[in-house]
Amino acid sequence: MDEANAASGMAVHDDCKLKFLELKAKRNYRFITFKIQDQQVVIDKLGQPEESYEDFTSSLPENECRYAVYDFDFTTDEDCQKSKIFFIAWAPDASK
Repeated sequence: MDEANAASGMAVHDDCKLKFLELKAKRNYRFITFKIQDQQVVIDKLGQPEESYEDFTSSLPENECRYAVYDFDFTTDEDCQKSKIFFIAWAPDASK
């Protein structure tokens, strides 16, 4: 596990970085959600490649914060297949 981040005081578990690199390089996952547990960022859920955006949004809790990365596939106007990875900070109004 890494030392705590100087800005947040929060450590990021090594699995978070490893799974993100797998999503980025190997496309093993459609999305990853992360949560804060015991003063560190840990993996909450790994979305399989065949899962949809709706699967991703339904995995987010109604009253708890999460961080997430989502691998979005799309086709350009020139009919080229592309992919972009988005970072999402989920903070619903009812969260603590």
